Amino acid sequence: MLHPSQHARTTPDKVAYRMAATGATLTYRELEAASNRGAQLLRSLGLEAGDHMALLFENSLRFFEICWAAQRSGIYYTAISTWLVADEIAYIAGDCGAKVLVVSDALKALAEKFAPLLPADIARYMSGVPAPGWKSWDAALAAQPATPIADEIVGYDMLYSSGTTGRPKGVKPQFRNEPLGTVSPLLQLLVQKMCGVDAASVYLSPAPLYHAAPLRFNMMVGALGGSSVIMQRFDPEAYLRLVEQYRCTQTQLVPTMFVRMLKLPDAVRARYDVSSLRAAVHAAAPCPVEVKQKMIDWWGPIFIEYYAGTEGNGATIANTADWLAHRGTVGRPLAGQIHIVGADDNECPTGKIGQVYFSGGPEFAYHNDPARTKGAYNARGWSSLGDLGYLDADGYLYLTDRRAYMIISGGVNIYPQEAESVLVNHPAVADVAVFGVPNEEMGEEVKAVVQLLPGFAPGADLADELIAYCKARLSPIKCPRSVDFRAELPRTPTGKLLKRLLRDEYWITNS
Repeated sequence: MLHPSQHARTTPDKVAYRMAATGATLTYRELEAASNRGAQLLRSLGLEAGDHMALLFENSLRFFEICWAAQRSGIYYTAISTWLVADEIAYIAGDCGAKVLVVSDALKALAEKFAPLLPADIARYMSGVPAPGWKSWDAALAAQPATPIADEIVGYDMLYSSGTTGRPKGVKPQFRNEPLGTVSPLLQLLVQKMCGVDAASVYLSPAPLYHAAPLRFNMMVGALGGSSVIMQRFDPEAYLRLVEQYRCTQTQLVPTMFVRMLKLPDAVRARYDVSSLRAAVHAAAPCPVEVKQKMIDWWGPIFIEYYAGTEGNGATIANTADWLAHRGTVGRPLAGQIHIVGADDNECPTGKIGQVYFSGGPEFAYHNDPARTKGAYNARGWSSLGDLGYLDADGYLYLTDRRAYMIISGGVNIYPQEAESVLVNHPAVADVAVFGVPNEEMGEEVKAVVQLLPGFAPGADLADELIAYCKARLSPIKCPRSVDFRAELPRTPTGKLLKRLLRDEYWITNS
């Protein structure tokens, strides 16, 4: 059985989860007791298998206690992003049908803003010192027995997309009446087989836990009996120090983290021993080829890249050898098939860009949104996450951009990811977004918005230098015609660029 309860019996004093900043730990014995109490509490509140709860927490040990309580009582649990604003949080809590919402007292100020917007029938609990109008989760938990509920059954996460192209979308998996210890075969293949996570693993998690990949990977570490080290937030030097301190064996990152580590001074990068790492997994955003090559040169051939979405309709994977033989690929499918479909709804030949579809994988639906669900499928029943890409002769997938961000200038399709991958390697650039802005003659023209590293000042000369840097490496038509500078670009804490927020400013201004 793959479940923490097994490890609570065999290795009760082993650390399941550790907070990097404080050193606070949760052993398997403690996790077993806390998740049992949580399951008992959920039952006492009237939640049965198939019902729903939600939680809003910073990265913390309590987060895992609640998720495992829901998981072992057959309840859907929605971890809500702490990055969202009040009306988005209230929307998700209502849309998912949560009967209980548990919030950390560290987010008390945010809770005061969204509390009036919540549906009246949601039971409101706060962990820590509760705010007025909220019941104490800790006190209610302490009153429950630490023994398993009589009707244990697998529950599921129901997560919402980060809303990079619109309002967050909920993906509710089918309830399958699975016995405790059942795990997703696809997730087990990725985490256990491909990444080698086992009971001896020390997994370093630098990302927010409410996101699908960190949540699911860390839950799998607990199921397999390993130990997770949880960062409160990513810091490049602190990350390297933690790898050395805990001899971490597996980790998962996003490309912006690679960029930030690579731009540390050479002396800082050389200071830490990262040789314990056996697998470094990355996904969530495209990784520039030059950036990934530099990481391979530094850490060795331990990188595993995958492409998937919260929807769980399919996944591709590429190990380092695959990538070196097919530079820039996100891999071949773990299961099912990939199809590249053109604007004429026909499959594209090898090398031609079209929309990426999966077939043969699990079906999904956007919760309470049949129109959006229908839009994700074509007439053949294939599903898409809205990305564009192409296949090479060996069946490896290459992503070019999201369909929503493709620029059409003078009838020519331009994929912003190409210019972004070039510009992020400029020594002055900390982050960059490329997108189309209105042009009276061409329809759209290419714009870059850049966040600079400390020590560099924005100005016309630097803008010209960045454009020239891009033109020296790409066709001029793919390069920005102008560059604006911002103190910071809007990214989610999981590394996804909220390009629509930038793009909308220019289109609204010019409309």
